[in-house]
Amino acid sequence: MPVIGVSDLPRAVGFWTSALDLVTSGEWESETWRTLHHADGSGRALGLMRSESPPPPRPRIHLDLFTETTAEQETEVERLVALGAERVDWDLYPPEPDFVVLADPDGNIFCVVDLSVARSG
Repeated sequence: MPVIGVSDLPRAVGFWTSALDLVTSGEWESETWRTLHHADGSGRALGLMRSESPPPPRPRIHLDLFTETTAEQETEVERLVALGAERVDWDLYPPEPDFVVLADPDGNIFCVVDLSVARSG
């Protein structure tokens, strides 16, 4: 299960449950931890842990969210931005990128990948 460090736990729970259609769980719940489960009941999906350190500007590990088409990617990016994500001015985009770089409300970077472009490259 991936774990994301966040500065505002309630805000992060709100963002990631909406972004990924997850639900909160009482499992290990504390002032510094929340476990998010798949809404279909299939188990753990993501951990959120309160952190005092800032997110790295170029993380070596990050989440990729997949879409099947360019139109779906555009719609998903707009939905995530409406939930509180921000577009990242990423200077490492290739000439024809298959991904869009976003940051969650805590500044953690993740990507929305268009698999129709990724498969053709």
